[in-house]
Amino acid sequence: MTLYNSIRTLSILLLVLIFYSSCSDTPKESATMLIYGGTIYTVDSTKTKVEAIAVKHDRILYAGNLAEAEKFKTDQTELLDLKGKTMTPGFIEGHGHFMGLGYNELNLDLMNTTSYQAIVDAVAERVKTAKPGEWITGRGWHQSKWDSMPAEIVHGFQTHHLLSEVSPDNPVYLRHASGHAGFANAKAMEIAGLTEMALDGSKTYEVEGGEVLVDALGRPTGIFNERAQTLITQHIPQKTPETDRKAFELAVKACHKNGITSFHDAGIPKETIALYEQMKAEGKMGVRIYAMLTGWDEELLNQWYKKGIMVDDDHLFTIRSIKLNCDGALGSRGAWLLEPYTDRPDHFGHETLPMEFVKKTAINGLKHGFQVCSHAIGDRANREILDRYEIAFNSMPNKTNNHRFRIEHAQHLHPEDIPRFAELNVIPAMQAVHMSSDRPWAIDRLGEKRIKEGAYMWQSLLQSGVPIVNGTDVPVEPINPIASFYSSVSRKTLKGTPEGGYEPEQKMTRTQALKSYTLDAAYGAFEEDIKGSISVGKLADFTVFDQDIINIPENQLLDTKVVMTILNGEVVFNAEK
Repeated sequence: MTLYNSIRTLSILLLVLIFYSSCSDTPKESATMLIYGGTIYTVDSTKTKVEAIAVKHDRILYAGNLAEAEKFKTDQTELLDLKGKTMTPGFIEGHGHFMGLGYNELNLDLMNTTSYQAIVDAVAERVKTAKPGEWITGRGWHQSKWDSMPAEIVHGFQTHHLLSEVSPDNPVYLRHASGHAGFANAKAMEIAGLTEMALDGSKTYEVEGGEVLVDALGRPTGIFNERAQTLITQHIPQKTPETDRKAFELAVKACHKNGITSFHDAGIPKETIALYEQMKAEGKMGVRIYAMLTGWDEELLNQWYKKGIMVDDDHLFTIRSIKLNCDGALGSRGAWLLEPYTDRPDHFGHETLPMEFVKKTAINGLKHGFQVCSHAIGDRANREILDRYEIAFNSMPNKTNNHRFRIEHAQHLHPEDIPRFAELNVIPAMQAVHMSSDRPWAIDRLGEKRIKEGAYMWQSLLQSGVPIVNGTDVPVEPINPIASFYSSVSRKTLKGTPEGGYEPEQKMTRTQALKSYTLDAAYGAFEEDIKGSISVGKLADFTVFDQDIINIPENQLLDTKVVMTILNGEVVFNAEK
């Protein structure tokens, strides 16, 4: 071989090596979006923080250092500079009521009222524009959060007289913040046929799983607890398709504004299922919904047992769980307790669903592949449900490998029942913000011993080996996840009291709190393989905050704002636009 040919051959080989070398450095895929320039928490244990993320359409293509991420960039790639802000996986509302959120925007929102008079004033204002005889409805009042109580009270609740005076011709029904009680005026009770009471109290109202509060003369005060609410609500006109669509759209908008990309909808009927299917078909499912079938409708459950679970390939609307409402709320003294209420010694709360039905549903859930999610706030309700779950597990051991049964709220537990969650692999879905709202007055309901040994036991449950699914129970509380995150790590009210927090040994770390709103919440819906962390191959859902929620001082957390929400690799909310 001549020297020329040798040099020529070497040159060709060198060019080939350079070509293949350059090709090997070029990713085979290109990004539709490149995100960089801020603090990015992944909630991925293998790589907790990254500099940049490359996204291709609805999936995460790469998460790591910026130099490598830029290799996925083309002329068509959208560049998103975080400008020093903080990004996390998309936040997941682990227990809420989606349509309740939307309707709270349409009806009277009483969440921020601080007195009975404020409720009366809000209704009086609405009466001015209401049509004659039109129902006025709302939600959000909570007597234990008022600055003062009215002069006339029965069992800790106001009476209807002031409300009836400002709205003599329009029936009014206002749901308690918890949703477990309601407040009606005289016109509403007249329509329901509940005003003809004997003055000697000889006529009483007995409602299984509920209570009509009456005064000393046996007359209804306007307060309807738990299942007694149906005495009034059955007379309220049905919602229309138009109002349902409007409420749905408002709920989507509220989620985007608050950085919520996924939502565990805790109990929906067949009508809502049809609405969601229609919204998805029209391309309007702007939030990923993991829905629980309402357990009140046994016919609906039987239909789905035959049909089987529905896991959406688009990950927008999935049905694979059942919601059972097994007791009431602490604020209305409906939570079912092992020992009587400290501030009402003759009362234990309410078993709002027969435990035999819980056992039956747990067995059917295992048999047909449905997760069972049972509402339990009181310690007796929690114990009874754990007992029924255990019976079901023991009866069908070959079906228990990955059941992921949940207890929703798990708010007040007997100390002996805390380790049972891990032993039975039952997930507690707990809304930390309830502690901030309820703890100042919950001690009046339960007493110091029960509060300290079994109330809001987050760290004890986490240390026992179970994840916690966090959330707000919207519209019981505002959907803002920052409030629940703050409550998780501070154990304080949203006013910042007390110093050091209530039962501070039960605080979550910030890493635990973030995980409870992302990866652990995804796990609670069998979705940890597709969401909950910023990992290659997972869905491109992200929440961007204006502050570093992991490192800023605690007293600055509540000032944090959601500035951007990204769903399916697209910006769906931008506070700057």
